[in-house]
Amino acid sequence: MAPTPQPLTAERILEATEEVLRRYGPAKATVVDVARALGVSHGSVYRHFGTKAELRGAVTQRWLDRTTEVLAAIVAEDGDPETRLRDWLTALFAAKRSKAGADPELFATYTVLTVENGGVVGEHIAELTDQVAQLVRAGADAGAFAVTDPATTARALFQATGRFHDPVYAGEWEEPGAEGDFEALVDLLLKGLRSRPDAGAVPSD
Repeated sequence: MAPTPQPLTAERILEATEEVLRRYGPAKATVVDVARALGVSHGSVYRHFGTKAELRGAVTQRWLDRTTEVLAAIVAEDGDPETRLRDWLTALFAAKRSKAGADPELFATYTVLTVENGGVVGEHIAELTDQVAQLVRAGADAGAFAVTDPATTARALFQATGRFHDPVYAGEWEEPGAEGDFEALVDLLLKGLRSRPDAGAVPSD
């Protein structure tokens, strides 16, 4: 008895698209290639994703979401806000290094796709900075951080650590000393966030 064919879902299409992108690269991969990999007509793929651009945007979003979900779990944890912020920044760096090192061809492919899907990337960055803002706000509420505007501080933290998560710097992530540089930067940033009870004190004569 022949096995029952799997239903064609958006997730199956995205999985197949990633494999096609890995095999052919973003310049040569087509919707027909994706359909062939799934054993369906390209019209079936278009019933889920109306255009090639929509499909490429969706697969880019899926790739970015893998990182977002890991980081969201850290935001949802209880505990010391400074430790959670350090863990979040460390996890972001680790996730980016892992993607670049474990599958460099696919990482290069997605670097191209993120350029052509600026809106998707913008939403991703906004979501990440919102996560940082939640951690900063928790630190301010607990009296651990001397911060009055968590959103602005979050954007500054994200930008300051760009060397350790922006794909343009991927070639530097495995260089000797990169991890030490990252830890030194995080130490400096966290020191700057901490409340200083005597910050407003007037020096005595």
